[in-house]
Order: sequence, then C-alpha cells, then structure tokens
Amino acid sequence: MTDVKYTIKDFKSENEVRWCAGCGDFAIMNAVQRTMAELGIPKEKFAVISGIGCSSRFPYYMNTFGFHTIHGRATAIASGVKAANPELSVWVMTGDGDAMAIGGNHFIHLIRRNIDINVVLFNNRIYGLTKGQYSPTSDRGFVSKTSPFGTVEDPFVPGQLVVGARGSFYARSIDGNLKLSQSVFKEAEKHKGTSVVEVLQNCVIFNNGIHNAISDPNHRADRQLILEQGKPMLFGAENEKGLVFENGKLKVVKLGENGVTEADILVHDATEVDPTLHMALINMQLPDMPVAMGVIRAVPAPVYDVEMEAQIKAVQQTRKASCVDELLNSGNTWEVTGNGNGTDKKCS
Repeated sequence: MTDVKYTIKDFKSENEVRWCAGCGDFAIMNAVQRTMAELGIPKEKFAVISGIGCSSRFPYYMNTFGFHTIHGRATAIASGVKAANPELSVWVMTGDGDAMAIGGNHFIHLIRRNIDINVVLFNNRIYGLTKGQYSPTSDRGFVSKTSPFGTVEDPFVPGQLVVGARGSFYARSIDGNLKLSQSVFKEAEKHKGTSVVEVLQNCVIFNNGIHNAISDPNHRADRQLILEQGKPMLFGAENEKGLVFENGKLKVVKLGENGVTEADILVHDATEVDPTLHMALINMQLPDMPVAMGVIRAVPAPVYDVEMEAQIKAVQQTRKASCVDELLNSGNTWEVTGNGNGTDKKCS
C-alpha cells in the first residue's frame, strides 16, 4: 500500500483513445482507472496485459506498465509476468473472441491454476476489430458477416467456463453501470487467485444494442439481480421480487403473494465452495429470470504463484547443489577422452 493519493488522471496516458464514439470500452476503462486510483497500490505495481481486439488497445491508454501481446495469449504472458514478479497487480484486458476462441485453452488453464491475476472479459458477442464476425458468445441464429443465414452453434457462457475450470472468483457487470463495475473490480483485486469479471459491453458499430434488454432504464430493475454478499436476492423497482430454490431450481416469487416473506428469499453467499447455486445464478436468462450481476463466486483456494514461490524457497533450503556447475557434476558422471574408441571412458 502507499500513502500517495491518486486520482483517475494519474492512470490516464497521453495517447489518443481510438475507440468508436459511444463504445462501451470507454466506460469500462473509466471504471478500471477509478478503481486503481482507490486501491492504495503504488502505480508502478500495476501491469496491464492484453491480447488482440478492440479491448486489447487498453494498455496504450493506461499510465501503468503494460504489454499489448498477441492474439489469445494475454493470459499466458500475464501468467509469466505474475510468476516472475508476484508483487505486481496484474490485469488482463481481453474480449470474448480473444479469450474464448484462440485463447480458450490459456484462459481455462489460468483459471485452473488459480494464478493471482484479474481478468476483465469484455463481452459484446461479436468480433469488432475484424469487422463483425460472430464470436464464441454469439447466440444461436445470430446473423453476421460470417453467418449470413444465422449461426448453427450454441455459445459459450463465460461463467460456466470459469466454474467448470474450478474457478475461485467470477463476477458480472455491464458497461453503463460504473458504480457496479468499480465495486466488482475492487473485490477482484482483493481476491487471492484468478478473478474473472465479465463485463457486458456494447459495440455501437457491429452489434449495437445487444444488451439493451438488460440495460434499458425502464426495465433494468426487473431484469437485473444485483447480488450482495449476505443479503437476500431481491430485485424489482421496490425490491418486491426475489429468488427461492424450489424442486432443485431457482424460481422468481413476489413478496406478499402466497404468504411469501423476505425470510423465504435466498441469501447470497459467494463464498460457498459448492458451485451448484453459483452455476444456477450464472445460467439465469431473460425473459423468465433476471440476469445476475455482481460478485457471484468468491471462494478461497490455493494460489499458484504463492505455492510456487514457497516451493522454490523450500527446495533452496534443502538442495545439495548451490549452482549449475555443481548440479551438472553431481550424481553419475562420465569423462570421455582420447579418440572416442571407447577405451578411455572414466566413470565416477
């Protein structure tokens, strides 16, 4: 921690921001910069790593250390950054195409290893930088330049991948809600292990309005469930609706109907190790259910970089060889001399 007081300006670079006017990326960057300014971490301790895509221009716009890497490899390179310097606060900025397609294998293994990295996944359900192809999160039937008659495949649900890869932290936000995004970004940084924050983001050029059903101000109170640790799962304009678990499934109920009271409503516990309820929250979809927002899962688990550092120190204390020369000359060694006819070998 540092006594230096930062503002959002301290995290803005001098580079011109080259995103389309109205892009949801602006709001996400604003939330990230505000969050970093409030974390109390020295600015030189931040490293922002990205792959390829519109969101991956992020490091150019941050006044921090950064690395604009190659397509799909941001999580792999960020893993090396964190392993080499565990004191850094490492943030990966990636899109649904960058992370879920070419980077899919790196993505799930980062999560499985639980390296202490924060992943911000921009999900606009389209390839924006390469001009409008469908992505791994595009809905079945989605019409695009590469699916003119509609896709014939089902999309990934990022939260499902996180839980399936034994993820310890998953949260969801939406680009227009800066307060919510800042809140989950702070929780992601506090969490020890891989934190994945999916941000539903609008692409004004190739997929404009893709999240309107969720973000529409006239309906969002009924269509978004903002989860808070230890609080009942209530939503609606007057918090008059809630969730209960019935016959093995989540169900929406209304307070006051059929004798339902607040005491009947499920209380959110992101720290529950059993992922059953977390997965049910991730899977909720309109129109029958609200979309879950906030920190859905945050459970303690062994952290790769911590375990690796501890293992290295333990081995260093007990090892017999103190340098490479000693290692190469330890155990069974052979010295070969002469003309190589096999008569001059010496064994030790």
